[in-house]
Amino acid sequence: MKINEEQLVNKCLEKDALAQKQLFEYYSRRMMGVCLRYSKDTEEAQDVLQMGFIKVFEKLEMYNQKGSLDGWIRKIIVNTALDNIRKNKKLQNNVDIDKVDYQLTNHNETALEAMSAQDLLKVIQAMPTGFRTVFNMYVIEGYSHKEIAEELNITVSTSKSQFSRARAYLQKILIKEEIVK
Repeated sequence: MKINEEQLVNKCLEKDALAQKQLFEYYSRRMMGVCLRYSKDTEEAQDVLQMGFIKVFEKLEMYNQKGSLDGWIRKIIVNTALDNIRKNKKLQNNVDIDKVDYQLTNHNETALEAMSAQDLLKVIQAMPTGFRTVFNMYVIEGYSHKEIAEELNITVSTSKSQFSRARAYLQKILIKEEIVK
């Protein structure tokens, strides 16, 4: 028997274990992709996913069913990943934007298209924590540098610096792998 999203949420609110399992199975694969982008490895991503879904079920009564459930869950997962980063380590390699003495050259918008999603994920996971966090928030989640600064308790210039350095790091890998020249 197939139930719609609203019925599934209501059953989860009633603490129906089967409905909770169904909700987790439906969304966990997509949310694992989010977790992998913010984590250094699969094990850490799985931990973030589990912690995130615990929060989803704890806060499910706050979901008003007016917006996308997928978007609501994603926001909780991203916030859980950010909490995990804050808990485990301070942002590394923070440099004020005014001190950055390099510029990206040979910007190639199609370079990322040449990489498989798996290869790109490996490169993102290999980035230092500060680079990875700001890169994900800015490029993938669509946060502004001001929002990133507020969320991570850093300056806007640090957010911009981390993003700039993440792009340079990514470009270096793309050149090394001969995806761009």
